[in-house]
Amino acid sequence: MPPASSSTSNTRTSATSTSDINTYKGQERALRADRLGTPGLLLSVLAASAPLMVVAGVMPTVFGVMGIVGQPLLYVILGVVLMLFSVGYAEMSRHVHNAGAFYAYIARGLGPTAGAGASLVALVAYSAMQVGIYGILGFEVAGLLATHLGLTVAWWVPALAAAAIVAVLGWLKIDLNARVLGVLLVVECALVVIFDIAAIAEPGPEGLSLSAFNPDTLTGAGLGTALCFCIAAFVGFEQSPVYAEETSRPQVVVSRVMFLAVGYAALFLALSAWALTVATGPGSITGQAAKEGPGLLFTLTGSRLGGTFTDVLHVLFVTGMFAALLSFHNVVARYAFAMGREGLLPAGFGRTNKASGAPATGSVLQSVVSVLVIGAFAVTDGMPAGDPTTPVLRLFTWMGNIGALGVILLMAAASFAVIAFFVRRGAAGPQAWRLVCSGLAGLALVAIAVYTVKDFDVLIGAGPGSSLSWILPGIVGTALVGGLLYGAVLRSVRPEVHARIGLGNEAFRLEQAAAPEEPAGTKA
Repeated sequence: MPPASSSTSNTRTSATSTSDINTYKGQERALRADRLGTPGLLLSVLAASAPLMVVAGVMPTVFGVMGIVGQPLLYVILGVVLMLFSVGYAEMSRHVHNAGAFYAYIARGLGPTAGAGASLVALVAYSAMQVGIYGILGFEVAGLLATHLGLTVAWWVPALAAAAIVAVLGWLKIDLNARVLGVLLVVECALVVIFDIAAIAEPGPEGLSLSAFNPDTLTGAGLGTALCFCIAAFVGFEQSPVYAEETSRPQVVVSRVMFLAVGYAALFLALSAWALTVATGPGSITGQAAKEGPGLLFTLTGSRLGGTFTDVLHVLFVTGMFAALLSFHNVVARYAFAMGREGLLPAGFGRTNKASGAPATGSVLQSVVSVLVIGAFAVTDGMPAGDPTTPVLRLFTWMGNIGALGVILLMAAASFAVIAFFVRRGAAGPQAWRLVCSGLAGLALVAIAVYTVKDFDVLIGAGPGSSLSWILPGIVGTALVGGLLYGAVLRSVRPEVHARIGLGNEAFRLEQAAAPEEPAGTKA
């Protein structure tokens, strides 16, 4: 077979999108094209990482609970790994345009059955990450209401209110959401950078130390879960191919956004984590982070930048989390749309809202899941008795890391799928350097996944014998096995559905071509 031609592939995909697809059933089975350019897509995917949530919520956990002083160095290392991953992933995005990016790539490279397994893992992983954020958002909003208005409400009240707002916005156009996300993102990043500068200008008792970048600081019982936590801080960049069908010039925009997002995140996160160590002193950061948790950042800004700045930061902490909720909600809805269009979910999921073009049924599904999970954690609130941190330590941490583990496995599988995709098409020679990058990234991601599962007991604060140390990662494993079995069943029972897994628009172009022509004079 001759080497794959990106121009030929892209021309075919473009022609399919603009002619056959857009006229099929009133656009109900195609996402609207040309709605996002580079700035809109970049802001949308970066919003998923919620940078202020990472600095205020994730970083103190890695420092305090896992005892990893070298967290800034971890972001640099992971940035390199994810850049290697992006080389092959970006090239794949030029050949495959599908709202179910991860599972579509895996299906095209490793086969439809593997794609079915990946689709369920993706749905569970991104759904878990989205739902987990409701815990820390509800906890923070309840605290703000108590502090500034004297109102005492349970954390799940603002969490459910946020879920209702996200449900409504899920029906709106993605370009409106991109503007909302963009404004919130720019403001919160600016304030974090102001803190970074203030910390460097007024360092703690140990001065302007670079010891947090020393490899010797990468020690601690929770290195595996620290890797999982830190890689979760990057999650969002890999979502850009999910919007490929809705972008102008997807062959250029999607890959450009991925590299910009990874580079920005690595620099921003490493600098901010280092600023925290400088503000407290590397020798004191683990103890102070363990004591104050998410309050660490606000304590440090209060002493350097004043109460007003800190109050604004608290508000933007909430709006940043809300932006992440909205971004993840949109991604889950698009995965469900892609799965419905290809027959992995009921056909109703593969239809868009006629008014806005949004994947409506998938949006409703994620809203229902969110309400049910919030309700389940609300029922167990305060158990054990007197524990006020249930939403942070359980809902946020458990769900967030279940999701992060799933995304790590998906990235590893996608790395190997890229290699298989180009080798099977006889393009291994021209793509050699990209395939080497994908292989290195895949091996690194597998190692991170193994370390994450190994140290999961540290994450939940339980002993090595705790059942939760295997139940929680087992959720991802169950999704994978269930998806693979489902794919195998489809291969035997519904081979036509199995064959179109990962084909996206091309699948129902073929379906349209195979449909019998209507008699002359019949109205479509």
